[in-house]
Amino acid sequence: MRLSRQEVAHVAELAKLGLMEEEIERFSEQLSAILEYMQMLNQLDTEAIPPTAHILGLENRMREDAATSSSPLEDILQNAPATEDGCFKVKLILE
Repeated sequence: MRLSRQEVAHVAELAKLGLMEEEIERFSEQLSAILEYMQMLNQLDTEAIPPTAHILGLENRMREDAATSSSPLEDILQNAPATEDGCFKVKLILE
């Protein structure tokens, strides 16, 4: 399928692309080649091929949770401006 210069210019206008004349000619050839390949693919028999979202068998790869010891409470609280009963003490913002 060969695209005309007017069709390429119309698509460019719809996409709000400002193309120069030599770009329209180049894109006309490139888009025509793409459409020809698509026509070739449309001729293939794909009845036996199940539809897929992608060609790779993707799976979620999750790592095992590993419990590790944390820093001692005293080390964590030593940089706090204020503490109370082993917790951070913050200003009251709601009454």
